[in-house]
Amino acid sequence: MEEETSSLLLSQTAHLERCFYDTVDRALLYKLRVVGMNPIHACVCGMYFSRELPCCLADGIDAKSIGLRAQKKLLGKMTSKKIVKTFIDDTSGRLLDNLYKVAKDYTGSKKDAEKIIKHLIKTVIKIGILTRNDQFSREELAIAEEFKRKFRTVAMTVVSFYEVDFTFDKNYLNKALTECGSLLKRLVQRHLTEKSLWRIDNVFQFFGNPDFLEALFKSNGQHKELLCGMVRDLNKLLDDAVL
Repeated sequence: MEEETSSLLLSQTAHLERCFYDTVDRALLYKLRVVGMNPIHACVCGMYFSRELPCCLADGIDAKSIGLRAQKKLLGKMTSKKIVKTFIDDTSGRLLDNLYKVAKDYTGSKKDAEKIIKHLIKTVIKIGILTRNDQFSREELAIAEEFKRKFRTVAMTVVSFYEVDFTFDKNYLNKALTECGSLLKRLVQRHLTEKSLWRIDNVFQFFGNPDFLEALFKSNGQHKELLCGMVRDLNKLLDDAVL
């Protein structure tokens, strides 16, 4: 199965490369290559900007800025769980699946659950792109570290609330998740659009909703089995220092 998936991805990649070469503005491609961008990135950026910015990039191209914007635009569309799970570990993949299932069970809507998870995936992908391209300032990196510490504390708290009877406190979790969302917005507000900031709000407001949290942690409730799986995966991610 893994070999088939790998073969399919390679085939799709080759097809995309051919499409990029066939559709890109050749003059713009040449300019991108001159400033040092590798061939495939140049084709991706050339295809994107030849459609959306046809006349604005004649001279003085900032290759890094163009590449970053194209990455965010293109990878931001990769919101399918199946696609994303090819790039993450099995534990994180199971956790993502269970987050989707519990959102679907709680809302009673496949469409709403998919929307929440897509917003989560888009946010993670774009922050990953910014991180790999060294876009965060020293002050923003400090905010990132604060977010990591607080989010790790939230994960540990969820595990503790599940494992120790009568300790669940929905108001505490709501406050902690709201603070995590605020930190994340502070981290990316200089780099992402208002729509992206709204997606962050949407994700943290949904999972931090006191009514949702109460339903999730309800003894013998409908989400008990899913919560058990999420806690098991959270424990592993904490032990492996992923969180």
